[in-house]
Amino acid sequence: MFTGIFGAFLGIARQSTRRWVRFVAPLLGLALAILAHTFNNGLGLIVTILLRESGEELPELGPPPQTPFLEAWAVASVQNLLLFLPFVLIVLVALRASGKRERRVIEEQLASEVGGAVTLEEFAEIRRDGIFRTRRLKRIDRRRSAALVNAQHELAFRKQAVVVEGGDPEGDELVASWRREIAGLRA
Repeated sequence: MFTGIFGAFLGIARQSTRRWVRFVAPLLGLALAILAHTFNNGLGLIVTILLRESGEELPELGPPPQTPFLEAWAVASVQNLLLFLPFVLIVLVALRASGKRERRVIEEQLASEVGGAVTLEEFAEIRRDGIFRTRRLKRIDRRRSAALVNAQHELAFRKQAVVVEGGDPEGDELVASWRREIAGLRA
């Protein structure tokens, strides 16, 4: 989870065109990951302090209880989910924002490719695309469909990267290469 938090914010920084977001997002992600890890490491101390403050006796040290594996796993999973719910929600919000941004970049950058790297029918599917749904092309076998969709997405992301760097996608060799790859997959 700690690495996931940091990675999500690195992704947000990488996708952003705003300089301040590119600078602040990794620092915020690192701070949240450190906070979550600190919380995880300090849980025993926090529980001990709360028990002492409430006047309750600390449990006796001894062998761990003989709990069946699946029961222990389920209880620990639910406890961790509840304890780390704020951090889980942060990751989910970051993933949702990232997914929306990716779909927007794909739609914006492939709009000019209709009639070439993207058919009109495919662009209509791109516009309807949703989170957690993988677009597949009809009348093409699954493997080639996945390769073609991936190549279209790579084309869109490369075009966006060139634009962010202040360049012209039409003169970029990698953009041209992705277009050739798409044409080859259609042949």
